[in-house]
Amino acid sequence: MSGGLRIIGGDWRGRRLRVGSAPGLRPTADRNRETLFNWLQTEVAGARVLDLFAGTGALGLEALSRGAAGATFVERSRPVARALSDLLDRLEAGHRAHVVAGDARWYLRTEPVSFDLVFLDPPFSSDLLADSLSRLRQGGWLAAGAQVYIESRDRDRPPLSAADWQCEREKTAGDVWFALLRASH
Repeated sequence: MSGGLRIIGGDWRGRRLRVGSAPGLRPTADRNRETLFNWLQTEVAGARVLDLFAGTGALGLEALSRGAAGATFVERSRPVARALSDLLDRLEAGHRAHVVAGDARWYLRTEPVSFDLVFLDPPFSSDLLADSLSRLRQGGWLAAGAQVYIESRDRDRPPLSAADWQCEREKTAGDVWFALLRASH
């Protein structure tokens, strides 16, 4: 049960990593990850990161490679979460990372931790994106000035209230839409 992932920048730049896989697992494309981290150039170093629908952990791993202070990975598939935890141990990043084997909705009902950067790339064709955005905003999960990356099918973009979210950057690549948001005050 393994696939491959290439880290684009930072300490692990160019490394090809064996990662967990499962039916329906859809890692963020290299090109989209590169665009996202170009947007975040000065925001990642020292950030506390939440990769809420971690899957392969591509986004959180990229953030750790680029100097994030710590990352929490939430993945509902126990075998994929175990593979991600093993990978973090091999990278000697276990002291900066924590893998939670559990459902994202369950996790967002636990005691909130303040994050600077949150990655939301849930399974397409689900209501998880809009629900997670609402829970993050209302539940005390976002540090002041926190940024939230979201990804969905272009045709399934979630409604974003200007009263709740400012869209700082967005892009469409094929049928995938992704954006960087900041909570409105």
